[in-house]
Amino acid sequence: MRDGFQFVGRIPYPVTEPKHLVVASEVATMDFLRLHNIPVPEVYSYSTTQENAAGTEYLFMELVCGKNLGDIWFDLSEKARIDVVTNLVELESRLFTLKFPASGSLYHIDDLPARFNKIDVPIAESARDTRFCIGPDTRLALWHGKRLNIQTDRGPYSDTATTLQAGAKKEIAYLTRFGRSLHPFQRLHREIYGYQKQSPSEHLENLGKYLQTIPYLIPDSRNLTRPTLRHPDLQPNNVFISEDLSVTGLIDWQHCTILPLFLQCGIPNSLQNYGDSVSESLTRPELPPCFDELSDSEQFQEVLLLRRRQLHYFYVATTERLNPVHYDALTHDFSTLRRKLFDHASCPWEGDSVTLKVDLINLTRSWNEFTTSTSNDARPPSCPIAFSEAEVSKCLRLHAAQVEADEQLQACRNVVGIGPEGWVPLEQYDEIKRQEMKLKADALEAAESEEEREKLCEHWIFDDFDEEEYS
Repeated sequence: MRDGFQFVGRIPYPVTEPKHLVVASEVATMDFLRLHNIPVPEVYSYSTTQENAAGTEYLFMELVCGKNLGDIWFDLSEKARIDVVTNLVELESRLFTLKFPASGSLYHIDDLPARFNKIDVPIAESARDTRFCIGPDTRLALWHGKRLNIQTDRGPYSDTATTLQAGAKKEIAYLTRFGRSLHPFQRLHREIYGYQKQSPSEHLENLGKYLQTIPYLIPDSRNLTRPTLRHPDLQPNNVFISEDLSVTGLIDWQHCTILPLFLQCGIPNSLQNYGDSVSESLTRPELPPCFDELSDSEQFQEVLLLRRRQLHYFYVATTERLNPVHYDALTHDFSTLRRKLFDHASCPWEGDSVTLKVDLINLTRSWNEFTTSTSNDARPPSCPIAFSEAEVSKCLRLHAAQVEADEQLQACRNVVGIGPEGWVPLEQYDEIKRQEMKLKADALEAAESEEEREKLCEHWIFDDFDEEEYS
């Protein structure tokens, strides 16, 4: 402003839906967290409707002081990274102590239209103060594309079973009404299926089987099922820190949802190193004994690997010390499988009927052990779902091929310098575009037939294409 005052204005992306709920929930979430001394921006003003001078929903909020962690993350020393992780875990531990009566998203009561269900949230130790409530779940997967107009239960969820069912029932309703055969959205997957469109019928069947397993997915512990709030995307670009590395602000609370603890737990994507045996065994990471004998490029790769392992290890170790409630959920039997089943059953179907099916197959394979950990019964219940040996063999083969294709895609992104969903730094766009064109030319030259070249051009991994049929 003319007097030097600075603030941040946010408006929703055109594809963000439902805009009024997303803006209202983000505002209420930040207001609620500030009341509990969590470092989030102060909201100065907002509108949950387009009926204003701006012609769009918006919010004006405080400009957070400090450095953006994303700008300095890769330049920090090992000690500094550990200090930052420690501060983030301590902040998460404060979030995990907040108590809520149900799952869903937070709102100011006055911002939630009367047609939506709501459950009051008492604050300041007083049941009389009900300025906040829990209302519809704003996770993007529940509202994507035509799902916006599907009548289905999106919360608030008063019990765990309803929470687990909501995403799958939404997708069943969508596919029943709008489902049609699609090429897999991930274009490197298309070759695996001979470039043939895939029917949603198998995924509908898998969703039905998932619903049958829900009574057995709920842990037999009230601590693990209590509604818990967590930042929806805890990555460096959403964290601001001071000179002494303390957290001065967490931003981007859009799509924040309160869910049972066993569904909220996990290592943030920017810190986890799953798939690595050293990280998954929680062994304290070190450089290999022969490090000094390696070439410069090999040493560089080992240093990068050590960094990933350190972040994973120190996050878990610090969580055990500072946030034991989260650690207990993180290390609970089959914790990862429960979350995978919930997430993959909630995701919009985009031509992939394998990922959820693999989760269900893994559940059936470990059923006795799984139900023993969930139930106190001496004799575990029989599994309500089953797959033939032929189904299992085919599904595991396709899944392995998809995993390999995903690794190839990531390698291509790394070579060219492209981030998730095609993001690139603005100042590097022209150079990255040249690198991408060279990669495509090299792939076409390596193709062994004219038909292969045609398919490469038609389904090139970095080309634009009409996504309307996936909405």
